[in-house]
Amino acid sequence: MTDKYRLDLITAIAIVCASASLGGCSTVPTAPAAFAGADDRACLTRAMYFESDRSSDRGLRAVGTVVMNRVASPQFPNTICGVVGQRGQFAAGVLSDRMRPEEEERISRIADQILSGQREAAVGDAMFFHRAGLTFPYKNMHYVLVAGGNAFYDKHPATKSETRIAMANVHPTPTTIDDLIVLANAVPLQLDPSGVPK
Repeated sequence: MTDKYRLDLITAIAIVCASASLGGCSTVPTAPAAFAGADDRACLTRAMYFESDRSSDRGLRAVGTVVMNRVASPQFPNTICGVVGQRGQFAAGVLSDRMRPEEEERISRIADQILSGQREAAVGDAMFFHRAGLTFPYKNMHYVLVAGGNAFYDKHPATKSETRIAMANVHPTPTTIDDLIVLANAVPLQLDPSGVPK
């Protein structure tokens, strides 16, 4: 390899690294370029919009609470846009797809409430959720709320029977008719002969 080729290669790598991240060359997934300059309010609004079925204010607040819980946790990025833009954590297109303008005002108002410190109390410190109606056999999922089409949960060690009880306890409190319909169509938890989830 000639010195000129080596210098050109080093220069090209430096340019790529500098343009990829002001903090240096990084492999950490970042938000799409179209949303690179977004503010926290916009990122939070978009997460609440795309991650909730928008059927209830409580469901929107619950998603916003999870985002803020993640921001406060050392396990996740320390900014709202960093959390929302983290690869594989939120809906595909959360920072790039179009929102319906007629819903944006209501969701932005709830995002402002979250940014001013309001939280959905039932979520507590939970940092996870999935579509309501799905069930999983994992022993560490402690369910706290079903709202806005999602089941919110925290992770901590638990026995299989505790997981079954936690799942049963979250189902009787749907917050909207949509939540009730989702839960009515839920896939039941499969139990082994001893009565614990498989």
